[in-house]
Amino acid sequence: MSLASFSAQAFCFEAAGVKYGISARLLEAIARGESHLDPHAINFNRDKKGRVKSTDYGLMQINSAHIPELMAMGVIHSTDDLYRPCLNVQTGAWILARHFQVCGITWNCLGSYNAGFRADRHETREHYANRIWRIYSRMPAATAPTATKAAKKQTEGE
Repeated sequence: MSLASFSAQAFCFEAAGVKYGISARLLEAIARGESHLDPHAINFNRDKKGRVKSTDYGLMQINSAHIPELMAMGVIHSTDDLYRPCLNVQTGAWILARHFQVCGITWNCLGSYNAGFRADRHETREHYANRIWRIYSRMPAATAPTATKAAKKQTEGE
């Protein structure tokens, strides 16, 4: 990834973090865990018989279950839109913010971003949250204040 590309992605995390009240560092940790920061990542989720049951797209690996709502809201017009890095990060932050509204701002709730809310998925949520925590804890702690101010100005203008 080029430095300019990483800078643009860093701004996307900052802007989404400001807009949804979620740490940009946490959003980046999720993207690192989900896609290794690959904006064109795609993952096919399969059932036990190998049939595709859903697909995940882009940096934040937005699941296809969200596509009908995103299209109805006019956020996307096709799944190709989910390969746009900033739109994908904004969408992932929106999904995570909705999860936090349901189950609180906890690491277990963060695990629901990957594993959903079903009671029988508790262990999967814990595993995911621990994986994201390990990524998060190894990342640099501070973000340049100018980037945060620029992100705030960008989201206020929307």
